[in-house]
Amino acid sequence: MTTLLMEKLEAGDVIEVRTKAEHDDVMTVLVLLATEDFVILDPCDDSTPFVVQADELIEYRKFDASAI
Repeated sequence: MTTLLMEKLEAGDVIEVRTKAEHDDVMTVLVLLATEDFVILDPCDDSTPFVVQADELIEYRKFDASAI
């Protein structure tokens, strides 16, 4: 994985996001839809997908299959 800051997200991207700022807890999610303002993320764990504002995703790690 590569750490990317503020790279444009697209539907189908798999990213790892921090769940709590004070901890190193992370969650891997699938991007279902991404616009300039909002991102719909699916944690793929049978829970409901959720929406976040795009500017809330300041730092995340994006899976890059070509880097394998």
